[in-house]
Amino acid sequence: MRRYAGRRGPWHAGGDVPDPRSIGYAPAPGRALMLPGWLRHYRREALAPDLVAGAVVAVMLVPQSMAYALLAGLPPVTGLYASMLPLVAYAALGTSMTLAVGPAALDSLMVAAALAGVAAGGDPLAAARLALLTGAILTLVGVLRFGVLANFLSVPVVSGFTSAAALVIACSQLAALLALEVPRDHDFASQLLASLQALPDAGAVTAALGIGALGLLAGARLLAARDRPGRLRLMLARAGPLLVVLAGAALVWGYDLDRTAGVAVTGVIPSAVPRLAVPTGKLHAWLDLLPSAALIALVCSLESLSVGRTLASRRREKITANRELVALGAANFAAAVSGGYNVAGGLGRSLVNYSAGARTPLASVVTAVLVLTFALLLGPLFAYLPKTVLAAIVIAAVVPLVDVASFARTWRYNPADALSLGATFVTVLAAGIERGIIVGVALSLVLHLWRTSRPHIAIVGRVGDTEHFRNVQRHAVRTVPEVLAVRIDESLYFASAHALEDRVLAEIAERPQVRHVVLVASAVNFIDASALETLDALVNRLRDAGVTFHLAEIKGPVMDRLQHSDFLARLQPGQVFLSTHAAMRALGDG
Repeated sequence: MRRYAGRRGPWHAGGDVPDPRSIGYAPAPGRALMLPGWLRHYRREALAPDLVAGAVVAVMLVPQSMAYALLAGLPPVTGLYASMLPLVAYAALGTSMTLAVGPAALDSLMVAAALAGVAAGGDPLAAARLALLTGAILTLVGVLRFGVLANFLSVPVVSGFTSAAALVIACSQLAALLALEVPRDHDFASQLLASLQALPDAGAVTAALGIGALGLLAGARLLAARDRPGRLRLMLARAGPLLVVLAGAALVWGYDLDRTAGVAVTGVIPSAVPRLAVPTGKLHAWLDLLPSAALIALVCSLESLSVGRTLASRRREKITANRELVALGAANFAAAVSGGYNVAGGLGRSLVNYSAGARTPLASVVTAVLVLTFALLLGPLFAYLPKTVLAAIVIAAVVPLVDVASFARTWRYNPADALSLGATFVTVLAAGIERGIIVGVALSLVLHLWRTSRPHIAIVGRVGDTEHFRNVQRHAVRTVPEVLAVRIDESLYFASAHALEDRVLAEIAERPQVRHVVLVASAVNFIDASALETLDALVNRLRDAGVTFHLAEIKGPVMDRLQHSDFLARLQPGQVFLSTHAAMRALGDG
């Protein structure tokens, strides 16, 4: 027996679902604006898990943020700045208890592409403008409650986009990994071809460091994936990126490899205490970045909301999409004014945060403080950090995103979805990330229109002596020659209404004995103005043929809209029946 716990918690059964306060946060009545709800009702027993999770994520985020900043074509310290104040901003406004915000691989590559045309070599000021624009778009979309726009990319399209983007990112890091003289180019084919041609001239020591780091990171991932790896092994696996960074910097410093072997290093990293300043620039500098900011906002919302919802469902929590977009907007605002660049909720970091035991967003605040501490204490050591190790960190992070098996699974289930996946994949590789997103959105919309314009329409009959009506082609049912009951399994709008009209007229032409048509609208959630005109024309055509048109099982919101028109008056002598059973009894199947 399920019962409601009122303000103390959600629906639960027999105590199987934990009270939210047992994980460190309990919603409470009232809406105080000064402090986030999780902080106003924070429980002491959540402190230790939050501290541990924050420390674990910080160990991963320090090297990862610098690596992603280089991927974006920006100084490594920009990634550190993006891992401090934005985390606090999200913690203050976000609704997810475990989402870990910071620099992300896909967003970093899109930032690099956006800045390539307006700031050669990567301009931190231009990156701050881009983050500010992205934050403004995310906030506006959230305030206007347009979070549903993030659903415009279907799952197959997202899969194709993510796999291709991961390959583009990995390929873009080959030059740094192997010390190749390859110009920075976001075209996958030319980048890969140039890298292969330059392989004979690869730096041996740099390549050895990079490949060795890649091997260690792969080993750490395998260690973390083992069944019950043990707490110590798990901590070592999660600390893999930081350990690899420290080892690489120590080798360069100890053997003077930057001078004797030409190993490229990041150089001296300035004090990592961000200085607050709002980015400025002329109007054209902002307008040039606006299209890229819109696409980055779409990707940011898509990946962040999907990760947040996945983790929230594991604890039977709930996140609010529009609030999340506002929080992500605030995080990007914070990145812009603190010298960082675009941030989003990362899958890998969020999973680590969740599995490390984070109970509330305090874990992200702890991460931000520790990132600042690490940066200040380890700043001199970062001067010897080899770029090849950072490239290895990026490659190790994105390679698991390549999902080859998804194409085969999708093809077996629906070839049309598989084709959209493949088209998005190829477009990203051939034309770049931004064009790939545009193609993906267009394909999602086109596929939706194509499917809904060809709705499933069934002729239904009574199952035995019951009140149930099913498809005559799938079930043994009883029909009445004078009555044609038609069920459409789709809402009626400009693209689908004509399919209904054509089917009904075709059936009437084949059944001269029919005197009544009953439209079973149990699956119709709305009827737009174009569809209403089509229905009106259908009523007139059927009347001319001596057939009366009726409606059955109209939903309340649809009926409300119909009552604001004169369609119901023009429908007469046709009627609106509460159920198909009532319609058939009144029209001849008593």
